[in-house]
Amino acid sequence: MFVFGFLGFALLARILPPREMGIWVIFMTTAAMVEVSIVGLLQNAMVKYLSIASKKDYGRIILATMTLYLIVATAFAAVLFFSAPFLADFLTTEGDAIYRPQLAQLFQLFCVLLFVLIPCYLFNFIQQANLSFVGIFWSNFGRKVTFFTYVLIAFFASWELELATLLKMQILGATLGSLIAWYYGKKFFIIQEYKIDWAWVKELFRFGKFTFGTNLSTMLYKGIDKLMLARYAGSVAAGLYDAAIKVTNLVDVPAMTVASVVFPQSSIQSDKDDPARIKALYEQSVGAILAIILPFILVVFLIPEFTIWVVAGDEYLAAAPVLRLTILYGVFLPFAIQFGTILDSIGRPKINFIFTLIGVITNVTLNYIFIKVLNLGIYGAAYGTLLTYGISFALYQIVLRRMFGVNALMAFTHIPGFYRQGWDILNGFLKKKK
Repeated sequence: MFVFGFLGFALLARILPPREMGIWVIFMTTAAMVEVSIVGLLQNAMVKYLSIASKKDYGRIILATMTLYLIVATAFAAVLFFSAPFLADFLTTEGDAIYRPQLAQLFQLFCVLLFVLIPCYLFNFIQQANLSFVGIFWSNFGRKVTFFTYVLIAFFASWELELATLLKMQILGATLGSLIAWYYGKKFFIIQEYKIDWAWVKELFRFGKFTFGTNLSTMLYKGIDKLMLARYAGSVAAGLYDAAIKVTNLVDVPAMTVASVVFPQSSIQSDKDDPARIKALYEQSVGAILAIILPFILVVFLIPEFTIWVVAGDEYLAAAPVLRLTILYGVFLPFAIQFGTILDSIGRPKINFIFTLIGVITNVTLNYIFIKVLNLGIYGAAYGTLLTYGISFALYQIVLRRMFGVNALMAFTHIPGFYRQGWDILNGFLKKKK
């Protein structure tokens, strides 16, 4: 998903004018907040309960999740559809006023995408709960490759793209992704009785409401800097900053992959009341992520100009110095993601939500000071967000140390072991080839 998003951005940055690209960034940032928030309400609750469910409750949980998804998606779609013109005005400056009708149209069309994605997410959640990831891969592949292929053809054919058409291609991709998710997930789709168990709906909502708040807060945490730049400095500034963020977001790939595997495993360990194992899971999983991303972070830090040129082209080279700051987000990211994964899996999403909300408030405050008050533009967004990551990291480690005895430094001690393991695997593969 991230690779296709990354390459799609690289092509779009060379097709769309910078200001129009900035409008697309504003829409995508806002849309991601809505989509990830809905996923947060349902995913962890469904995966946690399905992974340990009895045969009697298994089907009830699936049906309850479907019901809750429809209710929440309908509520979000209604709010977004009617507030679209206001959102478009609020998130743009007067210099971008000509694009406000297009932005409002995107918000309204996005409501269709929310409903198309329902089977995609539901069947993927079911597969995750059963530790089956092949269908999840192909579902997301199908969803993203459709949009990317269209952009790739447009790039080589020199088409003039309309933003609404880009979103329609995302809807088409989501349709394909949903069909693939259904194909792979139908064998796990076992419902004995098609009768909604409202007790399970309430239980899923009780658990998921904090994860929903956490995911929304996380997306605000990660996207508020772009939206504040758009509001106070214009869409061009938001587009420049997003070029740096696109590179930084590549470290999300190993972090989110490891998190999706750790979550059901941690749920099982918490059900056994094994804090020592949870401590080991946290330290080892963070170490695994760091082993993958630290070389990448170092390379980007040393050659930011070349990296930005590859990602977005000559018009975005002004973002290169900012990239040196934003790439440092990646050092803190594994600790933050696994903090949330562990707490959600042991049934303590409220703690995760509270600390993420603290991070959002801190980030909004610092970004306002650096962007608006000190008038530092894209540098202000980078300084504010980096400082927020540092403060949040300190708070997360205090909580984990008290609950499980976690030592953040231990994650770094696992890195050499992962490199040795990787070398052994590669060496064994090469010997087989000979």
